[in-house]
Amino acid sequence: MTPVAATTTENILSVRDVKKHFDVREGLLARKVGNVYAVDGISFDIARGETLGLVGESGCGKSTVGRLVLRLLDLTAGEVHLKGVDISGLSRSEILPHRREMQMVFQDPYSSLNPKLSAGSLVSEPLKNFKQGSSVEIDQRVQMLFERVGFKREAMERYPHEFSGGQRQRLGIARALAVNPSLIVADEPVSALDVSVQAQVINLLIDLQEEFNLALLFISHDLAVVEHVSHRIAVMYVGKLVEITDTRTLFKNPLHPYTQALLSAVPVPDPREKKEKVILKGDVASPINPPSGCRFHTRCPNVMGRCRSEDPGLEEVETGHRVACHLHAPAGLTPSLQR
Repeated sequence: MTPVAATTTENILSVRDVKKHFDVREGLLARKVGNVYAVDGISFDIARGETLGLVGESGCGKSTVGRLVLRLLDLTAGEVHLKGVDISGLSRSEILPHRREMQMVFQDPYSSLNPKLSAGSLVSEPLKNFKQGSSVEIDQRVQMLFERVGFKREAMERYPHEFSGGQRQRLGIARALAVNPSLIVADEPVSALDVSVQAQVINLLIDLQEEFNLALLFISHDLAVVEHVSHRIAVMYVGKLVEITDTRTLFKNPLHPYTQALLSAVPVPDPREKKEKVILKGDVASPINPPSGCRFHTRCPNVMGRCRSEDPGLEEVETGHRVACHLHAPAGLTPSLQR
């Protein structure tokens, strides 16, 4: 079931034309010989109480976007606004007060937890770092969070290796919620878990988001999971957004050929229901040397001449539905492609 759309218009996060280019260096002197265009000019907003799912193939730049949003990486260009404040160019000391407003749930719950600290200490650590109350108040907050993610008080004394994968991820969620943030970035939070455990963690995230009115950036390659958790979905291909709209519209009426191909690969629960798969030819373009024009044109079954030379912008074709494709640009339609 698709979540009900957020009713607020207050944007917690605004990303504007963000780019991240990594240097490619070779030789003994490590001379720069090129760039990896990991993220190359993307823009989106996330409102309070809203989940934006960010999907795409491995290597398309999804996780880099999450780290740029949290300022774990410096931007090459563009702006990131958190609750109206431009945090793009802030130094490490200047951004520290804003860290409380944004937290992350990592893909690998075990590697993100300090094995030397008890579970209670792990959750209380951010509260102490940001001086969020007295020791008694912190202890009460930690107890409340443990109960909210389904743990008993005794679990506070256990260590990370004593928890299962799903329990560790719930522990990571409790830690992310400890300082009452406005934004959480969840980077492939269930990809390392069994399917049954995935459902438990996803449902917990949905419940907590509604309870705490969080803005959530949910990064995943699994469209079935993203459909269940997201209000809107943004599709990414080789460092660029190619389509963004609400979840129901994306699954009923995908416009970009790449989105159509992704959705055709999602398994259908009913074996009697036939689904035509879109088979893409060729390899994913390299972010080191991306093709000119539309980056998808080397694999697109509907490629036109202008696709090879003109980079399509992300344009609104219907209310709330933006797509970067010449097929849907006002001047780009041809009679043979209007069917």
